Amino acid sequence: MLTRKYLIFGIVQGVGYRAFAQSVAQSLKLSGYVRNLPDGSVECVAQGSEEVLSRFYERLREGPPLARVSEIQVKDIAGEDLPFPFAIKR
Repeated sequence: MLTRKYLIFGIVQGVGYRAFAQSVAQSLKLSGYVRNLPDGSVECVAQGSEEVLSRFYERLREGPPLARVSEIQVKDIAGEDLPFPFAIKR
């Protein structure tokens, strides 16, 4: 089981990105969370297999229709107890 942090940049706040990420993560049965950051980016932390996390990444690159993803930074991090099902943090 891997734990991965994704920092998503671009037009990703106010366009339904968190709800999109939550929906995708839940359909993939991932643990974790998504939240807006003060700098206008979105942070996702997800836990799952390499294969499923790769599929999650591809969907994060697409985003919802109104989003424009310009960059995603990905980092493997130490495992922690993540919420299941995948949640939106406020």
